[in-house]
Amino acid sequence: MFTPRPIGYIHSSYKHTDEVPRGLGAQHTAEGTLEILREFVPGLDDIEGFSHLYVLWEFDLAGGSDLHVTPPTDDRPHGIFATRSPRRPNPIALTVVEVLGRDKGTVRVRGLDMVDGTPILDLKPYLSSIPEEKLKLGWMAEAHKAKA
Repeated sequence: MFTPRPIGYIHSSYKHTDEVPRGLGAQHTAEGTLEILREFVPGLDDIEGFSHLYVLWEFDLAGGSDLHVTPPTDDRPHGIFATRSPRRPNPIALTVVEVLGRDKGTVRVRGLDMVDGTPILDLKPYLSSIPEEKLKLGWMAEAHKAKA
């Protein structure tokens, strides 16, 4: 096992979790910054060449975990690993953001879905070789149809 430690913190306009858009069709267009701790800034070299990044972050406000949850987009319970619920055995989250620019240890981004001060665990360039027509959305596709 390893003990994760933050490499930086998110600066966002969201001050509380209930302000973050969620559910099917939620638009994540909020802009903000990824403030990387001084000791990790050299790891940002060449990052501005990517249009998008995976941000791995901690659900530090989630408090506890469940193996089944009923998401806001459906009225049926689903296994935690088939949802994006924050109440996970390991409170790790993943978000794809668009890179808008970088100034030393600050990366400006669009697409935030986390509150101000959230710990960042890692950054990785977004790369996907899966064609859109091969992606399956599981129970979410059903829920989306029902809402439409």
